[in-house]
Amino acid sequence: MNERVCRLAEEMGCKISYSEPLKKYTTFRVGGECSCIIRPKSAADCGKLAAELNKEGESFFVLGKGSNVIADDGGYKGTVLLIGEDMAEIAVNGNIITAGAGASLVSVCKRALENSLTGLEFAYGIPGTVGGGVYMNAGAYGGEIKDILKYAVAVNRESGEVRRFTAEEAQLSYRKSIFMNDRYIITSAVFELSEGDPGEIKSRMNELMEKRISKQPLEYPSAGSTFKRPEGSYASLLIEQCGLKGLSVGGAQVSTKHSGFVINTGNATSADIFALIERVKEIVYEKTGYRLECEPVILK
Repeated sequence: MNERVCRLAEEMGCKISYSEPLKKYTTFRVGGECSCIIRPKSAADCGKLAAELNKEGESFFVLGKGSNVIADDGGYKGTVLLIGEDMAEIAVNGNIITAGAGASLVSVCKRALENSLTGLEFAYGIPGTVGGGVYMNAGAYGGEIKDILKYAVAVNRESGEVRRFTAEEAQLSYRKSIFMNDRYIITSAVFELSEGDPGEIKSRMNELMEKRISKQPLEYPSAGSTFKRPEGSYASLLIEQCGLKGLSVGGAQVSTKHSGFVINTGNATSADIFALIERVKEIVYEKTGYRLECEPVILK
């Protein structure tokens, strides 16, 4: 924890928490204490805080809803910038939606429906934020963020400089973006949608939500799909072919409902989760030759 940065955050009026367990901020419900959690209120706050943290040589991590993160039970000694409700504004102008990085994708989908705009239905039910969605080019059911992103606004971690990135400049591809090089922090995004029939939009959103509920183990803590889709196959198919449904390590389990999910059955530790992920990767490689890659970001 850097006292100078904390004082700066206090002067800005940012909310600050000390020594809080990260399991409170991740959907997997694991994670030890974080030295300091700061909630920026604006892009300017993000830029100033990041530049100061960088100048001080302090490690820091940008977190949204924590839906694609596995936090280590050993905790995190640096600072977490929590992009949440203070940066969750949503504005609609014609077929353009501008959303803060802390806005949930679900809330943006609802605003699109309210304004008869189509193109975001695929994201309904994705449990992350706009910032996280752009960061990993979130996608489902044939749609991806890159299909609708007009541009994202981000601040440079070193200088605090603000820059716009088009979908092409952001180098969005399957679960990847330029933002993964940790040079920029996403602060907002602008989506370009199309006019549509509200009845059809709502029907499609409900249809996709029903699919999620029926096929995914949403009743258990997890980080969503645990493995990226390998070229030429599907992680869930390979895992199922290897007979790994239900495989457990401690409180972590390969879901019996959807083999692409590792879940927390109630008392899993991060060590359980990491060990199970590695075991699945080893067995799948031994039996099929495919190398699975973990999708969630590891925070430790």
